[in-house]
Amino acid sequence: MSSIWQVARGLRASYRDSDLRSRVALLNGRLDKTYAPSDGPSSDHAETATEYYDICSHLMIYGWGESLHFAPLTPQESLEDSKLRHQRLMIGKLDLREGMSVIDVGCGIGGPMRTVVREAGVKVTGINSSQVQLARARELTAEAGLGNMIDYVETSFMDMGAIEDGTYDRAYAIESTCHAPDKVGAFTEISRVLKPGALLWGQEMCLTDTFDPDNANHQEIKRELMRGIALKQIATFAEVNQALETAGFEVIEGIDRGTTANGSTTPWYQPMEARSGTRRITLRGTPLGRQLAIRAARVAETLRILPRGTAEIAKLLDRTADAYVAGGKTGIFTTLYCFVARKSP
Repeated sequence: MSSIWQVARGLRASYRDSDLRSRVALLNGRLDKTYAPSDGPSSDHAETATEYYDICSHLMIYGWGESLHFAPLTPQESLEDSKLRHQRLMIGKLDLREGMSVIDVGCGIGGPMRTVVREAGVKVTGINSSQVQLARARELTAEAGLGNMIDYVETSFMDMGAIEDGTYDRAYAIESTCHAPDKVGAFTEISRVLKPGALLWGQEMCLTDTFDPDNANHQEIKRELMRGIALKQIATFAEVNQALETAGFEVIEGIDRGTTANGSTTPWYQPMEARSGTRRITLRGTPLGRQLAIRAARVAETLRILPRGTAEIAKLLDRTADAYVAGGKTGIFTTLYCFVARKSP
């Protein structure tokens, strides 16, 4: 987990040539306009999503750790242990074996990649369009001594033209293709770089069958989620499966792993709630912890420890956390629709 000093160094290194406060204001303005109730997303979605992660990543890492994804939770585990268990499940589902070549579609700062390399002995290529995230991924991978097993390509997963057809044995996409402006296009491009018969693991943020499009409250929560996560749209389970099949995949398994029926005994959103009945959930991600972080950021800005604009990033992420909790508590949204699909032989 990053310390506040690492956050300060990262923010200053990433934004030394730009006005962070102005960039945050522009991002908030773009998000407000894009996700206004009367309109659908209208701006350049890929650019918005990249700017979102460029600006927010350092504080996301501070609050959530190196693996920037959700996982099924149990009372006996820390958040980090739950994420590691989830990554090991993915490794097993992909049947990873030493010597395979694997592509991480939307690799973030590479937390899952480093687990995959350590535990499966495979070589991984990470795809990411965020320069900020890639820079941090390279630093952490070098510190872990895994640089010889991991490569990076700075590009959108919608167009991986630098990669030849049929290159990889396996692929995984953890909370990345939910950002695709065209899900069929994203899965088709992933299929292109995979060998025939290769497996793909995906983890998608989805609307559940509980979502009612005629319910105004449901629609407002959906808008807040789209705004807070910079999503162009939120698919249903069926829409994800249909996109995979259209792209030439056979869906072997599709499960919402955030439900008690599928092994999660603690709500996936609980780390972001004020009421924490789960052991070993830290204060940092709760509403009280987030408010303290915003106030601390303002003080740190005044003392010139953090660049001006950091508190506004914290406020943006606080609003997003509230949307996650609302979506989870109403049951209309999950971060844990996990699928295994096979490319046609």
